[in-house]
This record gives sequence, structure tokens and C-alpha cells, in this order.
Amino acid sequence: QVQLVESGGGLVQAGGSLRLSCAASGRTFDTYALGWFRQAPGKEREFVATIGRSGATAYGSSVKGRFTISRGNAKNTVYLQMNSLKPEDTAVYYCAADLSGLGYIDSDKYSYWGQGTQVTVSS
Repeated sequence: QVQLVESGGGLVQAGGSLRLSCAASGRTFDTYALGWFRQAPGKEREFVATIGRSGATAYGSSVKGRFTISRGNAKNTVYLQMNSLKPEDTAVYYCAADLSGLGYIDSDKYSYWGQGTQVTVSS
């Protein structure tokens, strides 16, 4: 079992920045991959970023160059630094754990999910 708790969401103006955090517990943190996904009202869930147990990262095309995922193994936490935010980034952001450790972009590969944190970007 893995428990995930996101934090750091909020309201920000376009062009601003936010850093999301996801605290994990329950299994040895450095054995699994962590990903961020988001879902806006009326839209399907979208892949944002992932980081594998090796530290390898991948990003969705809509956030590449603006968002950075990192993991603090000492703190059992994964971060998502979001810069140059746009109104279309508005969504609920979810943290998820992939026990294979590889870090897929497919949400079906993730077994555990947090409750989500709302990010709202105003124009």
C-alpha cells in the first residue's frame, strides 16, 4: 500500500508559479515511480509528468519546458514546479505511484492515487 497526499495548489495569475508537493508513505519510496496527472472539468485526465526510480523524467507536451518534476527521497516527497502558468493549466492535479518504478505516461499503470489538489490560473 502507498498513501499519497498532495498539497500546494491554489489560485495564481497567468505567468505565475506554483510548487505542488506529494508526500508518500507506506512503501520504500525510492522503489517506485511517481507521476502527476491533471483533470479539468469536462475533460479527460491528462498526463503531466513522471519521474522513475532512476530519476528519469518525462513530460506532457503541453507542459514541457514550463514544469519540472523532482523527487526528494530523504523526505519521501515528489514535487512539481510549475512556471509560466496559463489559464489552460487550471485543473485538479493528482499524484500517483507506479510500483514498477519505470514511470509510464499511461495512467492505467499507476496503482495508487492521491486525493488531488486544485490549481486555478486566472487570466
